[in-house]
Amino acid sequence: MISCREAVARLWAYLDRNLERLQEQELEEHLGLCRHCCGELEFARHVRALLQRPGAAVELPTETRAKLEDFIRQLGGGA
Repeated sequence: MISCREAVARLWAYLDRNLERLQEQELEEHLGLCRHCCGELEFARHVRALLQRPGAAVELPTETRAKLEDFIRQLGGGA
């Protein structure tokens, strides 16, 4: 099974349907067992929906902004 770090790194490509079938299956297997990464997926979906709103000049709530910044740091390989 892939790690949480690998799962989180694949989430945006998964939402964009840009994963190879094997990568997608590995991620879905992970998501079936990991509540944390399921939460990350739901968060990514929420952010994506906000960004797709027409004329979206979005003012993110403080908690959402902090979580997004943490998520971006994780993608960059930070702690």
